[in-house]
Parts: sequence; structure tokens; C-alpha cells
Amino acid sequence: MNNDIQDMTQPDEPQASPVKLIDKEQLTPTQIVEQLDKYIIGQKDAKKSVAIALRNRLRRQNVSEELRDEIMPNNIIMIGPTGVGKTEIARRLAKLARAPFVKVEASKFTEVGYVGRDVESMIRDLVEQSVAMVRSEKSEEVREKAALLVEERLLDILLPPVSGVEELDHASEEEEALVVSGEEELIEEKNLEREVNRKSRQKMLERLRAGRMEDRQIELEISGDGPGGMMQIFGPLGQMEEIGGIMQDLMSGMPKKKKKRRLTIAEARKLLEQEEVQKLIDMDAVVKEALRKVEESGIVFIDEIDKIAAPTTGAGGKGPDVSREGVQRDLLPIVEGSAVSTKYGVVKTDHVLFIASGAFHVARPSDLIPELQGRFPIRVELKSLTEEDFYLILTQPRNALIKQYRAMLRTEQIDLEFTDESIREIARTAAKVNETVENIGARRLHTILTNLLEELMFGVPEMLADGTIAGNRVVIDADQVREKLGKVVADRDLSQYIL
Repeated sequence: MNNDIQDMTQPDEPQASPVKLIDKEQLTPTQIVEQLDKYIIGQKDAKKSVAIALRNRLRRQNVSEELRDEIMPNNIIMIGPTGVGKTEIARRLAKLARAPFVKVEASKFTEVGYVGRDVESMIRDLVEQSVAMVRSEKSEEVREKAALLVEERLLDILLPPVSGVEELDHASEEEEALVVSGEEELIEEKNLEREVNRKSRQKMLERLRAGRMEDRQIELEISGDGPGGMMQIFGPLGQMEEIGGIMQDLMSGMPKKKKKRRLTIAEARKLLEQEEVQKLIDMDAVVKEALRKVEESGIVFIDEIDKIAAPTTGAGGKGPDVSREGVQRDLLPIVEGSAVSTKYGVVKTDHVLFIASGAFHVARPSDLIPELQGRFPIRVELKSLTEEDFYLILTQPRNALIKQYRAMLRTEQIDLEFTDESIREIARTAAKVNETVENIGARRLHTILTNLLEELMFGVPEMLADGTIAGNRVVIDADQVREKLGKVVADRDLSQYIL
């Protein structure tokens, strides 16, 4: 009896099937966070959430087929002020996953019936990005073979082969006729001509590969624009945007004009390589793979989602806010899973990962319609940046601003150095201005460093010429930072317009 009751209370589970384990080469959540740490300072909670979401995708792809379609992605809302790393986290995540990624502004979309972009355009953009990404991957795979074909085409232009040179080991009908008539001397002369041509082409090929002929000019026949040239469709966004793309595809299928141009071998090599790569790529396979990538691993980042939420949502808002709730309702089926028609085929959005973000200064996440809130179950709050965060941002990431400025000035043979005290003074200034004027996060560092280094970046060539810079070395210390930025920081009005 007890066993019967136990059986009745247990939920039905699908029949067990062999579990496919995740490849050990795939990044673990800890490794994903470590990779994000190389570019983004702090925000551990947000990094942890996106790392779990990315790993769950791998887990889903390896579960049994009975459950695979039932596992939905956990979409994320990032809440935090501008400049704290929301967009950068999503962008770096997509690069780590090698997944199609598109960033859209929620405020650009309008409700169906209004002039503007419809929400389905984000999926069309994602498909376009995916096709370009897969095409690029396939291009790299065939580039070596294309390079060999390009060499053959360049050889044919520089030194055309003698007729029949490909069949040196087999006598042609003409040669057999000559043997019958007893004219062996003509055969020997023809064979000698072929051998000389073969050796000359081999020497020319060696010179081409050694790069000794890159500046030589040749005449090349290339494809020009189609008969209609570039086509533009003027009208409201949305449907007209798609019609314009379809018309452009139709025009591209028509025969293209050929025209002759004189180019250097280096220039011709690039054009011919593009042609050969396009011939070697199977576009049907590219499109099929691109659609699979979108459906299985696509990521859509919806920025400024707070702009389509308002305190009046659900209470009959009027005036300029009339289409906000409409945009949310149009967005809902895309996020929860629907079929979107694109020029490459129908795409299902059931397993696309959506990451939304917003500052939510005026509105709150609870001001979104309940159905949309339910489709973003994970909420992560990103913290405002502190003085210590600014210091780390300037020194630790691989793409730190100071490293960028040093690399740029190195092209002018200048070694730019910052003392540790100067970097801390810059960080302190950024934190203070963000508190007194408006908090724009790490973007404040761009304006501060631009103002600090403005004179140097402008006058470097002349300073080098007249010897103003001793030893091609410039050192920025804390006193220079205070002298350059002190007055601006102290004056609130100046800070508002300059920093």
C-alpha cells in the first residue's frame, strides 16, 4: 500500500537515456568569470549570473533529447547606472561563447502601427550577424586553398601556359599525326617549348611567393557593380527596411559588368582572393549553420529597457508614453519564443538568450508588464564605481585607457609613463566629479584623460622636432594632474560642461 502511494506521488519522468558529458575544453563558470575579469573590474554578481547562463546552454545541449526542448534560457535584467559595465559584460560573454550577438536600444522600437522599427528587426539583425560570422569562419578554412588558386591565376596573367602543357606525358592527336608523317623534329621542338615554359612558370611562382613582384602592375578584369548599382528604399523603417534588403538581393543576382583595371600584384591578390574564397564557400551550408547558431546560442542585449517602462504603465498612460506598453507587448512573444521570418528562413527564438539592462532611475523593474517581468527571472544589480574601482580600471584590464594612450604615443616614438600617485589622483578626480555632477561611471575617465593629455596629443610632432621632449619620454605625475584638472573640478559649472 505504501509503495502504491509513493508511486502515485512521484512525477512522471522521461525514460533515461545516455547522458552526453560536456567537453572538458569548454570554459567552466569560474573560468568565464576569470576571462571577464581581464576586461571588467568588479560586478562579481553580474559576471556570476552570465557565466551560469552560458554554462547552462552547454548543459542543455548535452541533455537527452526528451528534455532538451523543454529547458528554457534564464534571461537576465541588469540594473545599474550608466558606465558600470553592463554592455561590456554581455559583449565579452558573446566573444567567449563565439555566439551571434546583437545590441539594440529598446527606445528605438515602436508599437505596431507607429512609424519606427518593429521588435522583430532585432532577430533579423542577429541572423545577419550570424551569417557574417559563419561566412568569416568558412573563409578562414578555405583561405589557404584560395591562395594557391590565386597564384595560378596570377601566373596565367604574367606568363600564360603553352597550349597542351598540362598533358606532357600524353601525346596529342596532332603529335600522333606528326609521328606518322615522320616530322619528329617538330614534336621535339614543341616539347622543348613546353619544358621551357614550365620552368619559367616555376621561377615566376618562386618570385611571387618571395614577394619580389608585389609592386609590378598587371591588367585585371574585375566585376563591377550590378546594373542598378546601390539601391535605397525610402520610407518608414521596419517593413521598408526588409523590402530594401530583398530588392538588393534580387539586384545582386543579376549579371555584373566586367571592367579592366591596372593594379599592382599586391592589390590584385586581395581582389582575386576574395573572388576565389566566395567560389569555394557553400552559402547554403553557411546559412544553415548560421540559423542553427542563432537558435542554439544567439544572444540579444536589449539596452535602456527602463525607457519603455514608466510608473504609469498599466494605468492608461497618455501622451508621449502611449506606445511604451505596446512595445513591451510586442517584445513579449519574441522573448518567450516565436517564429520570426527572415530573408534566410524562419528562426525560432525559444532558446535565444536575452539580456536586458537599464538604469531604472525613474521607473522600476516592477513597472514592466507582469508577463515581461516573468520572462526575465534573473535580476542583477550592478554597483556604482568607487575611487578604488577607477584605479583598478586604469591599471588592470588588458584594454585599460592608460595602456591605449601609451600604445598610441609609441607610434610617435614617445614613452608615456604615469606615476602611481598620478593614477590615484585621476581616480579620485573621476569619483569626485561623478558625485558632484552626474554619475556616468567609467566613461568619466575618458573625459578626464582627454583633458589631461590634450596639449600633449596635439603638440607631439612639433615637440619632437624642436627637442621639447627630452629623451622621447613623458612622465605624468600627481602635481600635473592637480594643476590641469584642479580648477575645473572645483568649479561645478566648468565640470558640468568640460568633464
